[in-house]
Amino acid sequence: MSLPVATVRQRRETPAEPSRDRSPPSRIPRRTPTIPNPRPCSGTLKRGCLAILWPRLLWRPPLPPARTMKGLFKSKPRTPSDVVRQARDLLVYVDLNWSSRDAKRQEKMAELCKNIRELKFILYGNSESEPIAEACAQLTQEFFRENTLRLLIICLPKLNLEARKDATQVVANLQRQQVHSRLIASEYLEANKDLLDLLISGYEDMDIALHYGAMLRECIRHQSIARYVLESDHMKKFFDFIQLPNFDIASDAYATFKELMTRHKSTVAEYLSKNYEWFFTEFNSRLLSSPNYITRRQAVKLLGDMLLDRSNSAVMVRYVSSKDNLIILMNLLRESSKNIQIEAFHVFKLFVANQNKPLEIISILTTNKKKLLRLLEDFKLDKEDEQFEGDKAQVIREIEALN
Repeated sequence: MSLPVATVRQRRETPAEPSRDRSPPSRIPRRTPTIPNPRPCSGTLKRGCLAILWPRLLWRPPLPPARTMKGLFKSKPRTPSDVVRQARDLLVYVDLNWSSRDAKRQEKMAELCKNIRELKFILYGNSESEPIAEACAQLTQEFFRENTLRLLIICLPKLNLEARKDATQVVANLQRQQVHSRLIASEYLEANKDLLDLLISGYEDMDIALHYGAMLRECIRHQSIARYVLESDHMKKFFDFIQLPNFDIASDAYATFKELMTRHKSTVAEYLSKNYEWFFTEFNSRLLSSPNYITRRQAVKLLGDMLLDRSNSAVMVRYVSSKDNLIILMNLLRESSKNIQIEAFHVFKLFVANQNKPLEIISILTTNKKKLLRLLEDFKLDKEDEQFEGDKAQVIREIEALN
């Protein structure tokens, strides 16, 4: 027999009969059950059917995935200008804290080397990508906006070998970069010519000589900068640098000297005309007459390059009109080295071919006529060269015609 609904409700609402045990109830810590995913409401949750008070909880949206979180804080890629600015700040720090040996300085040095390498990659590209013209232009503008070049040159001795190589390549590349058809590097160097003095003095330091020398050769690609070096007192130093005992440094100094004397034709012709006496006095006595075989060989080849250049025709006529110069070249023709003989012959033929020979030149050639003819007849190249054979035949005819 079923009970009325009211009776069922009454029984459900009837409180439980209290326990007959009168001992004090033990205190059991109330546990808060976890809610797997509470639904949002007015900020509270209603009491459950088990007469347990539920805590007040606030609903929060679930956290995004880890990849999304990573993207929120990802730094923006640096622009070429940013790389230059950071490199400049690091160069300033290294320059001011050179005596320090703490960990912070070592960290800054490593960061600087990394920045210089990044500058090189922007300018030259890498195995994966070619350089981007716009990025190179931004880098060039920022680099010469302030004294980054000066700082880099000054701090070069403080860098490690790899960073020095990277810095040298960066400076070399920047000399060729044009921004809106302007060579910004040339304009900067014209306003900071003392940097050329610093680079030239680098030949006196074995550790940085080759790096400074490479930078210097790139700088004198600009005609105005080459003119400054030619007209400076530094030119006399090159006659010392070329004969340094260190072969690598001496060869590098010769490469720079040759670049100065051959690249800008009109500037060189003007320079030699103004400085003929002292220049060729030094050239003949210190280079052509040097006890060092390499120095003599390089010097006589460079002499031929200068005199055979059309822009130096006036200088050539003056040189081949001197009996002292002729004697030096005749002695070089008698060298045991075939290489020196060949280079000396290319200059000697200019003395013989001169249609307006001074009497003293004719006298020397006539006096040594037999010796010269015998030497020339025995003078042969390892490989056949029609041009050389033709020149030699012409010289022999000219000497035979002398009385």
